[in-house]
Amino acid sequence: MAKSKKFLKLAFISLLTVAMLAACGTNAEKTNGGGNEGAKNALETIKKRDKIIFGVKNDTRLFGLKNPSTGEVEGFDIDIAKALAKQILGDESKVEFKEVTSKTRIPLLQKGDIDAIIATMTITEERKKEVDFTDVYFKAGQSLLVKKDSPIKGLKDLKKGTTVLAVKGSTSSQNIREKAPEAKVLEFENYAEAFTALKSGQGDALTTDNAILYGMADEDPSYHIVGGTFTDEPYGIAVRKGEKELLDALNKALKTIKSNGEYDKIYKKWIKKDFSK
Repeated sequence: MAKSKKFLKLAFISLLTVAMLAACGTNAEKTNGGGNEGAKNALETIKKRDKIIFGVKNDTRLFGLKNPSTGEVEGFDIDIAKALAKQILGDESKVEFKEVTSKTRIPLLQKGDIDAIIATMTITEERKKEVDFTDVYFKAGQSLLVKKDSPIKGLKDLKKGTTVLAVKGSTSSQNIREKAPEAKVLEFENYAEAFTALKSGQGDALTTDNAILYGMADEDPSYHIVGGTFTDEPYGIAVRKGEKELLDALNKALKTIKSNGEYDKIYKKWIKKDFSK
């Protein structure tokens, strides 16, 4: 009987040890992005993987838009991401792009599905509580997009009875409620849906950063941007809180592409028209 008890006790301890080791292995895999055991931070994980995974928009013309003929995502943010990968990993092709929206980008980053967000994301104090931002890589400002024959010329025309379209989870949606409290705000999941709604007459104006509106006006010249900008919307690249090594590497890479002319080349490629006319 004593031997049986001793055997059962040893068996229980063995099973417990195996379970604990398995749990530790799972946690290490989650922490290090899977298959990168021993990586101390996101930058080390990226270098071991030899690839950076960026969260990007797929519906934002000029910044991140999927080309239906090739299946590739194209735009300013995409080319900047490739240029940064070249600086950090030595090759612009060492990137992977995963689709995000204004609503999903931070949750996907925090889950570890992506390493960084480069997706027309405004740096705000509220967002700084959840993520860390690089230096500004694009200076935008919120504006309005309307049909060229619209009587709306600016914020002052957004009165009671007018409807403004915006995207869920964006700073633009919050801002327009403060700037035009009498107007009705109708929200959509993404910019493609919002622009389709504007064209179908569901709203009188669409509001977001002028950078994003550039793409819509470029797509359909019967629309233009009015009223100038009424907010400052500096875009930053977001990483998980505390990932200082990755943040420093991205900032160093940004500084390099701005000084060597690569940034200006990308800017002129995508942002090339006056969309207020």
